[in-house]
Amino acid sequence: MKKILACGIIVLLLSTGCGKVAKLENGQDAVVNLSNGAISVDNLYEEVKNKYALGVLLDMIDRQILTEKYGEDYMEDEKTQIDNQIDTWIESFGSEQALLEQTQSYFGVNTIEDLQDYLSLQYRKNLAIEDYVKENITDKEIQTYYDDEIFGDIQASHILIAPEVTDDMTTAEKTAAEEEALKTAKEVITKLKNGEKFEDLAKEYSDDETNKEDGGDLGYFAHGEMEESFEDAAKDLEVGEYTTTPVKTTYGYHIILKVDQKEKVDLDSIKSEIIEDIATQKMSEDATYQITGLVELRKKYEIDIQDDELKKQYDLYIENSLAEAKELNEQNEE
Repeated sequence: MKKILACGIIVLLLSTGCGKVAKLENGQDAVVNLSNGAISVDNLYEEVKNKYALGVLLDMIDRQILTEKYGEDYMEDEKTQIDNQIDTWIESFGSEQALLEQTQSYFGVNTIEDLQDYLSLQYRKNLAIEDYVKENITDKEIQTYYDDEIFGDIQASHILIAPEVTDDMTTAEKTAAEEEALKTAKEVITKLKNGEKFEDLAKEYSDDETNKEDGGDLGYFAHGEMEESFEDAAKDLEVGEYTTTPVKTTYGYHIILKVDQKEKVDLDSIKSEIIEDIATQKMSEDATYQITGLVELRKKYEIDIQDDELKKQYDLYIENSLAEAKELNEQNEE
């Protein structure tokens, strides 16, 4: 282990290299000879261990575990996602060289190959964390989610009033545009209450060009296909009812008419999708999963750090990481 860390971390800095090993009188391997003495592998290891070794060691451990756990079945999707991410970054930064200048600062990688290797490890870590969360979802959680969130497909129509905003507007101008859109949406609702037809008002007012001429018809949608505020508002309506207050989404303000609703599908047919949704929600709400997911995976592979100092560093690292994650959770709740 000492030789691996010494060679792996600073091989480019050593004139002797890892293939040429000199011996000191005490039998230790010499890394550098000086006129007034020498630096041994043990000297170097102790220095490197205290400053850099834990991060390198954890990456080595995780890479070995995750390579076995997520093999060929995941490689194609992994490569596609990594290549797409790198292409997006290159386009964003303007060139491969500009991207590498950034990744050297943030990730400590200097080549595209190193970046691919780094992203591969992160990709597999994320898979492991997600699998850990899924494995710990209870049947009760699944049933509760099914009862509270899942509904039969809803057919709806809408009238969208989108604020007329542009990127070069001031904050005050954008706020004024939002207020104007909300005012118009309320006026449309008043017209509905006065007996005007929904489809006629959609043709006149809606900013959704894809369906305004069809009376705002959106067809059927299932859970997860609309923004949460839109979905929740539609769920609460009876068939034939419309929303009496405008519903805000990232597109603007909606008046929603519930046209029809199908029967709710059975739990078994969508159980896997529910588990995906719960896992995503848990990971977004609780940062500690990013730590515990990998800790528990390492335990399954029975890792045993032999070096007492590194073991102490590892335990402290996990303790501090969990404390930071819990603090982040508290900040997000405020």
